[in-house]
Amino acid sequence: MSDLFSSLTIRGTTLPNRVVVSPLCMYSAIDGMPQPFHFAHLSSFARGGAGLVFTEATAIVPQGRITPQCLGIWNDQQAAAIKPIVDFIKSMGMVAGIQLAHAGRKASTAAPFHGAKPLLSDHPDSWQVVGPSALPVAEGFPMPHELSVSEINELVSAFVDAAKRSIDCGFEVIELHGAHGYLMHSFLSPISNQRTDEYGGDLTQRMRFPLEVTRAVRAAIGDDIPLFFRISAIDGLQGGWTLDDSVVLSQQLADAGIDVVDCSSGGIQGAPRFRINDDGSPLKQSSAREPGFQVPYAQRIKDETSLKSMAVGVIIDPHQAESIIKNNEADLVALGREIMYDPFWPLHAAQTLNADPDFDLWPPQYKWAVDRREQIRKQR
Repeated sequence: MSDLFSSLTIRGTTLPNRVVVSPLCMYSAIDGMPQPFHFAHLSSFARGGAGLVFTEATAIVPQGRITPQCLGIWNDQQAAAIKPIVDFIKSMGMVAGIQLAHAGRKASTAAPFHGAKPLLSDHPDSWQVVGPSALPVAEGFPMPHELSVSEINELVSAFVDAAKRSIDCGFEVIELHGAHGYLMHSFLSPISNQRTDEYGGDLTQRMRFPLEVTRAVRAAIGDDIPLFFRISAIDGLQGGWTLDDSVVLSQQLADAGIDVVDCSSGGIQGAPRFRINDDGSPLKQSSAREPGFQVPYAQRIKDETSLKSMAVGVIIDPHQAESIIKNNEADLVALGREIMYDPFWPLHAAQTLNADPDFDLWPPQYKWAVDRREQIRKQR
């Protein structure tokens, strides 16, 4: 019996297995509206057997997009266009999730395949970025507008409105994006938050905005919908957010209505990004990502709080993923680049782990054919 392919019930939603498609930004929307590419992209993962399929980071307001081509759910037209994707994922027996996001001071940039540079103020598609303090991400990035308290309150309401639209679309899981240097993470980290009012200063005050968003969203969506929160468990920079801080935040998130903490890391400052070696020396992330390098973060959150956790980051091999679940290092494993490389990774993993010897997990449109393919292969 495979632990990776066991079901998991969270509140009123049951996931058929523990494999999750991490939110994957495609930079292919027009005015926040999904395009045919989005349907083809996300439907592949549902056909491929991932128990929970997340949309990409979906902006709650136009200024919250990472790029002008990012998906949004700040109006009803966008929600209506997203709904057929949700319906298809559910028709495959999988669960559809949405990640609600605001990019904060890291917004208004070009897509990665166009250089990921910040759009200059004279660019026709650029906009004013915002943050907790007037501190740019890095040299060459624009100076963010420091949000007023009234503007912070408006953003809490925008998260709530987006969550309500998500429920109307049929999403059965919602994740709040509090990682990678985006808006909520920038409030949490002392590197980016140097406010002197009730939203800055000590850890309790820096947590205020993300916790306000969480409480408001939980109140709006009711008790049946699972609510995830993605964190950067560490900034990986001297004087930044730490794993101890993440444990404290997670305990507060549990009280605010979160069910699962999605454990990523880094992103508080611009490229090149660094994390800290055990000996205190900086280590460039692009060359330092060992398989499962963030799993210990998920394990600590799981061990030291009442929450479930999700591990993400260079999870490649089915046996590796199985071990993470079997050894109680996390409750869920999320794949990104690996599942883009192989959208049918879950079905192939089930074969590798002997969890589906008769191809019963495959869509019926495929099962009859791949089963015959296997019989022919064995006869050769």
